[in-house]
Amino acid sequence: MPFREVNSKMIEATVLPGQRLFSQRGAMLAYKGDVSFTPNVQGGQGGVMSMIGRRVANEATPLMTVEGSGTVFFGHGGHHIQVINLSGDTLYVEADRLLAFDGTLQQGTMFLGSQGGVMGMVRGQVTGQGLFTTTLKGHGAVAVMAHGGMIEVPISPQRPIHVDPQAYVAHHGDVRNKLSTALGWRDMVGRGSGEAFQLELSGSGAVYVQASEEKL
Repeated sequence: MPFREVNSKMIEATVLPGQRLFSQRGAMLAYKGDVSFTPNVQGGQGGVMSMIGRRVANEATPLMTVEGSGTVFFGHGGHHIQVINLSGDTLYVEADRLLAFDGTLQQGTMFLGSQGGVMGMVRGQVTGQGLFTTTLKGHGAVAVMAHGGMIEVPISPQRPIHVDPQAYVAHHGDVRNKLSTALGWRDMVGRGSGEAFQLELSGSGAVYVQASEEKL
């Protein structure tokens, strides 16, 4: 694993010859060794089509390629960071949540409408989350940012999970999501918690939830 958590808001990445990492531009805090940083214009291993998908949605997060031999320290905006290890599965995550990830992972873009049809599109419009979500697939590590830290909540076929859309960070596994309503009389008269909409995730996998309702 190339990433080590230094503290809750900083990670250390080991860069080896012949290998590469991708990180959000401006996330490098310090480094030692012979390391190069190059602006990436092709959206990682997802290639040009992955980049186009995000640009159409105006959701492209600028990346840089990190190569060489040495150690790099990453952090961004004082956000809490968690390292997620993938073992051949796919992680679905908002692009601006990505701090850094293995260059071995295949990056792509998924239109939310394909997960829930029209409701997937409604989710993007109502909750403020994008219509396109970044996917990372393969064997490797991903460093994800969140407000106030986050927890991993398992999802099982017998027990779907309901998440406040603003607290949602990412999910992995064979998971379906849809927007559901929790509209009660308090919401109708303006005294509700503001959580009239919920994300319902069902299937087998896990969802990552942050300890805040604030977007990055």
